[in-house]
Amino acid sequence: MSGSRDAAVAPEAAGAGESEASDAGESLTNDLGEPETDDATAAEASDAAGAEPTETPTDREHRREVATDRWLGIAGAALSLVGLGVLVRQSSLVLAGAVGVGYAVYVRAGEAPTPTLAVTRSVSDAAPEPGDEVRVTVRAENVGERALPDLRLVDGVPPGLAVVDGPARVATALRPGTAVTFEYTVRGARGDHEWEPLTAITRDAAGARERVVDLDAPTALACTPELSAGGDLPLRGLTTVHHGRVPTDVGGAGVEFHATREYRRGDPLKRVDWNRRARTGELSTVELREERSATVVLLVDARESAYVAADPDAETAVEASVAAAGQAFSALLDGGDRVGVAALSPLDCWLAPGSGTVHAARGRETLATDPALAPTPSDERFYRSLWLRRFRRRLPADAQVLFFTPLVDDTAATLARRIDAHGHLVTVLSPDPTATGTAGERLAALERRQRLRTLRSAGIRALEWGDDSFPVAVAAATRRWSR
Repeated sequence: MSGSRDAAVAPEAAGAGESEASDAGESLTNDLGEPETDDATAAEASDAAGAEPTETPTDREHRREVATDRWLGIAGAALSLVGLGVLVRQSSLVLAGAVGVGYAVYVRAGEAPTPTLAVTRSVSDAAPEPGDEVRVTVRAENVGERALPDLRLVDGVPPGLAVVDGPARVATALRPGTAVTFEYTVRGARGDHEWEPLTAITRDAAGARERVVDLDAPTALACTPELSAGGDLPLRGLTTVHHGRVPTDVGGAGVEFHATREYRRGDPLKRVDWNRRARTGELSTVELREERSATVVLLVDARESAYVAADPDAETAVEASVAAAGQAFSALLDGGDRVGVAALSPLDCWLAPGSGTVHAARGRETLATDPALAPTPSDERFYRSLWLRRFRRRLPADAQVLFFTPLVDDTAATLARRIDAHGHLVTVLSPDPTATGTAGERLAALERRQRLRTLRSAGIRALEWGDDSFPVAVAAATRRWSR
């Protein structure tokens, strides 16, 4: 399947002065423990697919022309040569200086052309699986009347996608009516990805002036993985009144012996202890341990500090946590439990606990495409205290929390203890993103292990996994917890 988006952009009328774009890399800061506002959700603005091309220049389409400083100092050097030639009475120096002065005047007289381009971007698969390679084709045609002697095009690849083949840029010259096409390959990653505008940089013939223009060609790619069950997850005793799979300390109808009590009128005859009746002549009723369903909220740590990995090419701890949460979501739903999803993130993410096929589809969509769980961190500010208050207001009274976090700082451990102290049983599930190559990495690993020990000493279950898969780690922890 293929998809394409077209846009005609950047008409000849030059726009007024415009603010210059900043570099893509930004410094993110954690603000822990500060007051929070409830407007944590960042609204996203995107163009509808297949929108009509616009011919009206906007602030994003036009940026002011700037000097490249390519010939900086040529005028001064030329005038110096002229002065030196006059002083020493050397006509050759005066002539060389005059040539330099003429060239300096020529450089200052030109201007960078404003490109009028029709841009088309197409992808080979608009809905790939995670890890699939997608071929992207970009075509730009000069539909204006001016030649573009020096044109550089840089495509706005989404930050969550990695370019694995071919540069996402091209340098060329275009006469009116000609076009240039370039291709590159990206690797699919979980989430919704929208291309940013393609950036066109034009220069005059001397290369002294350049103009930067954004060319909109809306293109989107959605990568939604399938949720696979991760085995039977051990839950703690906090349950609902509905029948399920979690053993409780409540006597009643069940499959495991719990206790005996005196017979009461109306007790089912099949639960009367007839052996005791034969031995002692007394009537007693056998009570069995009831099994009930649980209400579970899967909480994923998606703060900026959680986007860490053991090496630059490895998946981040957030990706590992989301994948494990997807397996847990399917396993719990299959076991008859009510499951919800939340994120510890600057952006709001909440799916109330539920069950059924429709809820399963909503959970899959939330884990795959919610902006709070994006493959790259949000640049919004995170506030811990009011996030916790909002999360507690949303939690059902009988809910327990499976907290997926790499435990790279004390904030995650503190939140786990506070949620548990408010009566919601917490199980911490921690992917291990640490390495041991340097002294700093070994120190970070030691601090993380200390946080795990602190949680376990506080009565909170804590599971970690590294090289082993998440289901294998769950199976090992289940055997340990059942002893």
